[in-house]
Amino acid sequence: MTIDPIDLAKALIAAPSVTPATGAVFGVLEAALVPLGFTVERFIDGIEPDGPVENLLAVRRGAGPVHFGFAGHLDVVPPGVGWASDAFVPEIRGNLLYGRGAVDMKGAIAAFVAAAAATPVEAGTISLIVTGDEEGAAIFGTRALMEHMDARGVRPDMILVGEPTSVNRLGDMMKIGRRGSVNIWIDVPGVQGHVAYPHLADNPIPKLVRILAAIDGVTLDEGTDWFQPSNIEFTDIEVGNGATNVIPASARARLSIRFNDQQTGAELVEMIERIAHDVEPRAKVVGKISGEAFLTPPGDLSALVAEAVHAETDLMPELSTTGGTSDARFLHALCPVVEFGLPNATMHKLDEAVAVADLHKLAAIYRGVLMRALLD
Repeated sequence: MTIDPIDLAKALIAAPSVTPATGAVFGVLEAALVPLGFTVERFIDGIEPDGPVENLLAVRRGAGPVHFGFAGHLDVVPPGVGWASDAFVPEIRGNLLYGRGAVDMKGAIAAFVAAAAATPVEAGTISLIVTGDEEGAAIFGTRALMEHMDARGVRPDMILVGEPTSVNRLGDMMKIGRRGSVNIWIDVPGVQGHVAYPHLADNPIPKLVRILAAIDGVTLDEGTDWFQPSNIEFTDIEVGNGATNVIPASARARLSIRFNDQQTGAELVEMIERIAHDVEPRAKVVGKISGEAFLTPPGDLSALVAEAVHAETDLMPELSTTGGTSDARFLHALCPVVEFGLPNATMHKLDEAVAVADLHKLAAIYRGVLMRALLD
């Protein structure tokens, strides 16, 4: 049986799946996988506001000793207003397929299913680890899938995540790691009062400013061979004082840190807490770690992906750790993980689109990856 990646991508796009996703879009994928010999398990986890989330684990057992996993997500970001056509009505105009998720990342999932269909069953075991919660809170998605896999003894030897990693041309970049991410909230208490009587109040704003100035002076590191320097960015300052003659009762700030593998999320939260308490011991600091930094050192997995890319594009992909986070931040705990997928220029944008030729070429690359991983 063969799978046309364009037809499958269209069917997936036509099933709206704004994060967190459940329902019809998973039915489309299941219907494509079952005739290929995959055993498909779907389950829903979580409650509002971050759920419910649907997840799918599909496994096709093969005679070969290697188990290759492909990970991805069917949820998409909201389409926004201003599309030239309906974001959930796939449309080919010229040489491009338009629709929300075409690039990030229903197109890659369709390409991998096409690649699996063209790979002999006896070659080895193939699994798809697909969530409906990557674009959102990522609480009830891939982490729940990993628990599900562990309970069933499903553990790939290597995993490819189909995120859109290419920049200018399909094949020019592969991700072998990602920086970690932590968001931190700082709340400085004060005592409200009249500005004419400051001795009867306690203004929290100067204290917050001193805290932020101290944080701004921190250099976390100079980067590594594979990672750019860690950076701290202030993302919000809030007082909420609508009166011109009132000293506010509190002042708040939020910051985001993207960090390499010289740091950990917990250590960074502790550092910010220490800086804040040096200025105001009553300051409240709360951190939320989205993921730790990880690196899959160049080796067998990145080499075989690069070989498959080169065979179809004549490019050798740059090995990179740039960009935001992905669910590889969880999956790397299982086995070596790399990310490779479509050009990312239109992901999350209005009129998201993928070149039809790139979808066919990506399917060929993924098949090359599977054949090298399972048979070489």
